[in-house]
Parts: sequence; structure tokens; C-alpha cells
Amino acid sequence: MGEVLEYDQPNQYCVTSKEFDKSYPTPVLTAGKTFILGYTNEKDNIYQASKSSPVIIFDDFTTATQWVDFPFKVKSSAMKILLPKDPTINIRFIFFCMQTIPYNIGGEHARQWISRYSQIKIPIPPLEIQQEIVKILDQFLALTTDLQAGIPAEIKARKKQYEYYREKLLTFKPLNPNKEVKKC
Repeated sequence: MGEVLEYDQPNQYCVTSKEFDKSYPTPVLTAGKTFILGYTNEKDNIYQASKSSPVIIFDDFTTATQWVDFPFKVKSSAMKILLPKDPTINIRFIFFCMQTIPYNIGGEHARQWISRYSQIKIPIPPLEIQQEIVKILDQFLALTTDLQAGIPAEIKARKKQYEYYREKLLTFKPLNPNKEVKKC
């Protein structure tokens, strides 16, 4: 990995405030599952990632990774900001490759990028092939995301449908307008 990616130590991008608020403009990130810890109103030392200049953030202790294509600050310096060394490297391709690497840190509390992770070798196809792989994987990712987002809505809709039909099927009109229906 170290042959194709360089890293930026994020010390200068660390948030100093402990006050986060959703109304603030700049996300504060971690490479872990939480990803966006909150938002800050700090204006200085914001890392300027963008759609045209994305980065991978790498948790130096857990090896978790996140794709970032928007400006951000970080909570901790215990991560690396990874960038391609060469324009013939599609960083999104590398990000997808990183998702497939089984890596056991074995309870060791040590920085992983320099000591181990950067030593891992991955095959790099020509740029056109990288781009085609990324296109296919992005399509699957979008489909999966859409399905995951749609499942709760679908469950809610089916529940309402069930309640509607349950009420229709189990609500009886009196056979005789003057008599009540006996309920068991």
C-alpha cells in the first residue's frame, strides 16, 4: 500500500473545540464506524477534500477506513489521511481494495500504517480497468444503500397495509340493524 499511497498526518486538522452542533458547517470525522462525530464552527485548518480530490481516512489503531470527498476536521491524530502517489492510481479503487484485506491487529495497541499496513502488496491493474471496477462496485454500493434505506420504509408500509386489512377483515357489520354482533 505504501508504494501507491502517501499519507498526511492530520495533527493540523484536529478540532480544538469540544462543542459540536448540527447547525455548524464543518464535520468532525473519525475513521471508525461513527464516522461523523459532530459538526464544528471552527474556520481554520479544515482539510479540503472534495469530489475531485477525495481522500481515505485510515484509523491507525483499528485499520478502519472511510471515504471522504468533502471538507472536514478530525477528532484525533490517530489516523492517516491517505492520498494516491501517482495519477495512474484511482484512489477509489484502492479504497475498495482496502475493504477486502483481512487484517488482524491481534489486540496490539500500535500504529498500524507504517509498521504493517503500508507493507501490504496489492495488484494494480491499468487505470482503465481500475475505473471500470470502481464503476461496477459503486453501482452495487448505490443499490445496496438504496435497498437498506428502503427496507424500513417498506416494513412500515407493509405494517400499515396489514393493519388496514386486519381492520377490514375483522370488523363486521351487524346482520340485523337493530341487533349487536356477538363477540366471543
